[in-house]
Amino acid sequence: MRDTWPRLKDIAFPAIERDALDTLQLNLGYLCNLSCTHCHVNAGPRRTELMGRDTMALALKVAERFEVRTLDLTGGSPEMNPDFRWLVDAAVERGLQVMDRLNPTIIEEPGYEWVAEYLAARRVEAVASLPCYSQANVDAQRGKGVFESSIRALQRINALGYGQPGSGLELNLVYNPGGAFLPPDQVKLEADYKRLLGENFGIVFNHLYALANMPIQRFGSMLISKGQFDTYLATLQGAHRDENLAAVMCRSLLSVDYRGYLYDCDFNQMLDLPAAGSSDQPHLRDLLTEALPRRIAVAGHCYGCTAGQGSSCGGALV
Repeated sequence: MRDTWPRLKDIAFPAIERDALDTLQLNLGYLCNLSCTHCHVNAGPRRTELMGRDTMALALKVAERFEVRTLDLTGGSPEMNPDFRWLVDAAVERGLQVMDRLNPTIIEEPGYEWVAEYLAARRVEAVASLPCYSQANVDAQRGKGVFESSIRALQRINALGYGQPGSGLELNLVYNPGGAFLPPDQVKLEADYKRLLGENFGIVFNHLYALANMPIQRFGSMLISKGQFDTYLATLQGAHRDENLAAVMCRSLLSVDYRGYLYDCDFNQMLDLPAAGSSDQPHLRDLLTEALPRRIAVAGHCYGCTAGQGSSCGGALV
C-alpha cells in the first residue's frame, strides 16, 4: 500500500487547540467483515488488532476523571471485539452516552445475530454506514450484496424502534462520496435519503452524516495509484473555510487506538501521528495524572475536515 504521509506531513494547516474533552473515541480494533475502498482505517476480515479489556477499563477511568459525556465506539466493526458487550455495559452503568459506529451488515453475520437487540436494550445510539441510497454505488464501494444486506439490517433495527418518532432510539446514517470529490450539501442529501429509503424500503432514521473521504490509508493509496492524489488534495485546500476551524471534532474529542495510545482524531491515529501532548507517544494511563493535551497535531489531511461544508464524525460542520 502506498504511503500518503510523506505527501501530507509538510503541508501547513492553521494551528488549533482543544477546548474541552466531551467525547472519548475508542477504536476497538481493525477487524471488520468488509474491506471498503473508502476505508481510512484499512480495516478488513484479516486484521487481528483488538483492544483488550484492561485498556477499556483504563478508558473508563479517564472518562470519569475528565467528566466525559460520550463514549464513541468505532473500528473496524466494533462488535467483533469479544469484549464489546462488557465495555458497553460498563459504560451504560456509569451513565455515559454510548455511540456504536456499526457497519449494518454485521447484524447478518453468523455469530452476531445479537447485535440489534443488544444495542436497543442498552439504548445505544446507532451510527450506521450507508454510503449511498443506490445499490450500484454501495456495492461498488463495499462489495456485492452489501446494499441488500444493509437494507435488511436497517429494517430490522427500525422494527426495534430505532429512528422511530418518540422512541428515543437514535439511528443516524453515514454517507461517503464514491470518489475523489466533496460530499454534496448534507441537508439536501438527507432529504433525498429519507424520501428514497422511505418510499422504496420503509426505512426511517434521524440524521444523515455526510463525511469527506480522507486522503490516507486505503483511499489515499488508491488516489496515488490513479494519479489523483495531488488533484484531490488541491480540491480540499481550495475549498478550505476558516469558519470550520471552530467546530472541528478534535477540539472536543480524543481518539484512542486498540493499545491505549492517544491521538487527536481517528485520522491522525491511522497516520500514527500522536496527540500533541507532553510525551512522544501519550497513553491513556498518562491522563490518570496529567492534564489534557491542548495543542492539536495537524498536517495536510486536515483540510478534509475544513473543506466546503466541513466534515467530522458528526457530519457537516455548517
